[in-house]
Parts: sequence; C-alpha cells; structure tokens
Amino acid sequence: MKTVIANGWVVEPEAQSVVQTDVLIEDDRIVAVGDVGAVADCRIDATGCYVTPGLVDIHVHFRDPGFPEKETIASGARAAAAGGITSVVCMPNTYPTVDEPGVVEYVLRTAAEQGIVRVHTTASITKGLKGKEITEMPALAKAGAVTFTDDGKSVMDPVILLEAFKWAARLGLPITSHCEDHNLVRAGAINRGEVSKALGDVGIPSLAEELVVARDILFAEHTGARLHLQHVTTAGGVQLIREAKARGVRVTGEATPHHFSVTDQLVLTQGALAKVNPPLRTQADVDAVVAGLQDGTLDVIATDHAPHTWDEKQRGLQQAPFGFVGLETSVGMTFTHLVHTGKLSVFDAIKKMTVVPAQIMGLPLPRLHPGAVADITVINPNLEWEVDTARFYTRAKHSPLAGTRLRGKAVQTFVGGRWIYSHERGILE
Repeated sequence: MKTVIANGWVVEPEAQSVVQTDVLIEDDRIVAVGDVGAVADCRIDATGCYVTPGLVDIHVHFRDPGFPEKETIASGARAAAAGGITSVVCMPNTYPTVDEPGVVEYVLRTAAEQGIVRVHTTASITKGLKGKEITEMPALAKAGAVTFTDDGKSVMDPVILLEAFKWAARLGLPITSHCEDHNLVRAGAINRGEVSKALGDVGIPSLAEELVVARDILFAEHTGARLHLQHVTTAGGVQLIREAKARGVRVTGEATPHHFSVTDQLVLTQGALAKVNPPLRTQADVDAVVAGLQDGTLDVIATDHAPHTWDEKQRGLQQAPFGFVGLETSVGMTFTHLVHTGKLSVFDAIKKMTVVPAQIMGLPLPRLHPGAVADITVINPNLEWEVDTARFYTRAKHSPLAGTRLRGKAVQTFVGGRWIYSHERGILE
C-alpha cells in the first residue's frame, strides 16, 4: 500500500531545513520526498502542518510488569501514539524490577505483541532498586536493555556506583541518573520554598538534586562513561552540566515539559495532582532550564510520563505518590511554551524530541529520507485545544494541566509505515 502525506512542511532538524512537499510511504519505508503526484492509495492532507521524524521519548513509565491499574504497555503505547511519539524507553521501577534478563525479555516481548509504538527498556543498576547489590549489567545489555538507571532513586553507595559506571563504559551504554541525595530528602512533597512554607511542608531542597548531579558528573569524568541526567530542574544543576560539557565530560541532560513551563505555584491550585519528583521548582529555575535548552546544555525533551490511579492521587499531598502523565500533552506544551514564544526554533525543539534522544540511547535514528523506516509525526503547530483528560488514552485520566489551553498538537502518527493515530479518528486499530 502507498500512502502520501501531502503538502506538509517537511522538517529535517539536523539540516535545519523545512520544505513544503510530499512524503510517499510504501509498506514500512519512505520511498520519496518531493512532489509525488497522485500515485498513492491513501492521501493525507498535511497543509499547514509540520511533518517530522517520529518523536522519541526516552523517559516513560508503563508500569508493566506489576501495576496494570496504573498503566500497561498496551495503554501506554496508545497514549504515546496519541502524542505523536513513535519510540519510548521504559523505566525499570516495576514489579518485579527490570533487574534480570528475563524481565527485560518480558517487556520487549509484551511490547512486540501489544504495543503500537516502538518500546525499549532500561534495566536497573541495583537489584530491586535497593542500592545494595549491582545487577548483572552485561547480561541485561545482551537481553536488550539500552541504559542502566535506578530511576526514582539515586544509588547512594559510591562503591557500587563506581563499578556501574565502569561496566557502562565497557558496554558502551549510558548510565541514566535520577539525581536526589536521599540523605537530604527524608520527607517533603514539593520544592522547598515559599509554597512549601505556606502549605506546611518541609520541602525538597534544590541542593539534594545538585549534589548528585555533581557527583555523577565526576564519576563520568573519572571513568569515561556516558552519563545522561534525567529531568534536570534547578538552576544550579543546569550550570553544573554546562561547566562539565565545557570540560569535555560525556554528559547529556533532559528537561520535561512541566519543568520548563510551570512552577510550584501550581501546587496551590492542583494539590497532589501536581506532586512530582523532582518537584516543580521556582520561576528562576524554570528560566534556567529554558536557558539550558536554548544553549544546548540540556539536550533532550522527555516526559517522565508517570501514571497513577485517581484514588492514589487523592490521598493528600503527603501520602499521594509522585508523578503525573505527559505523553499526550508533550507536543502542546513544547510548542506553547517554547516554539510559539520564540525560545526555541522548530528545528531545535524537534531535534531534542527525535534525533538527539535516539542518539543518546543508541536507537535507530528517525529520519525523513528515501529508504528510511517510515516513523513519522505530523504536527499542527496552530491547532488550539484544551487538555481534556477524559479523552486521554493513558489509564491515568487526570493531570494538573486539565483545562489548560495549548497551541500545537500531533495530529497524525505513523510507525513503520502504519498509520496508527489520527486527531480526527483517534487510535487506528
């Protein structure tokens, strides 16, 4: 079958080129980029839209195995497709933890059977995420893990962590780090500052993140391993990464849409729905994260999609779990807060959501060239829409962004040439 995406603005983020033309797909491949005429069985009009390489999100929680009430690989993949995301990397904090080859194989097998996007997985650095005993990293890499992380926790034992960095260097895979010094964070639900004082919460200090950012940069510098720092939120953390890059350390960093767009003030109106780890910070921190994205200190935009049940998030600020969903709002938040404000060019925004995250995790690079696999996202940059959580495909149909007006949305998604999502029709089974 031949499908043409017609009249769209075809974006090549690496070349920083955008041309209004057609993309012709046959089976699972792009066969032509240019004026293809009326040769296709299916024609999709993309007038006024950007046609981009398929979006890549290297930080998601699909909760499988162990927590199907929160999310499954099938439901998470559908949410990704609805957000224009064609490839994801899942975190290991499941039950059981992704700490043995058999669990890696389970995730990849289930994804192949149930997922409509490309699902990759991390493996944990320590067994059971307990920080006490290192996993069999070579076996996990052989099974298909693309990186190692104890996401949700930091490995606090420097002896174990140094060994992990050395193994990562030998294996050629990155260490992916959630930065939080647990000795400084034994309580607290939100950022330590004026909002936490007003709500009577002890707060989570910026220093707890920055200490581990600094430490892990030193481990990467010492071992030569690659380090990817997740969800960077503080001005101090951004500066530490900037300085490390200037020294030649092999470090990359990511920002989430919520950390580059909203502050801890959101907790005052949304309560535990806005509880996330690391927490929403101050406007000064948001500005620093945006500056990091602008100057290349932060390389990636990733969601940290973290679904929980409604009942869990209704337990109050102290008892509710950290995290909220982000796959279906990522494009809207990025265009609304970065592209339409002139803070990032379309090229830079798309590059940070496609080619760069794929490079960091060693995934196939999504490209719009003849012969390339047809993983494609079509984005209407001017579509104005309201976040309606009842329409989400994730199982966690709630968000602190509910009711927010956004401008920009993924309107078509293709994976391997298969048309899997349409804004008008929803998920295409």
